[in-house]
Amino acid sequence: MLTDPQLEMPPWTFLTNHAHVLLAISHDPELRQRDIAHVVGITPGAVVRILHDLEENGYVTAERIGRRNRYEINTSVKLRHPLEADHTVGDLIASLRD
Repeated sequence: MLTDPQLEMPPWTFLTNHAHVLLAISHDPELRQRDIAHVVGITPGAVVRILHDLEENGYVTAERIGRRNRYEINTSVKLRHPLEADHTVGDLIASLRD
């Protein structure tokens, strides 16, 4: 019996939640943290921790506008893993854009 390969998707993904948060922000820099959580499929607490990591390491800056944050991605920061070290965050985002 043949099955549809789309129905048997593995439980893992190729990108980390950090990358997913960056991609969500790249699509809408004014997303609220709870909306990022919904889009990525993680808890709001996980989003807070990931955004802290990304800000602390220079990948993202947040600007408070009223009661909301506007995020800006530093697209010139190099990726950390040795296999990707010749590429920037901007390269990653550009390669995955719709």
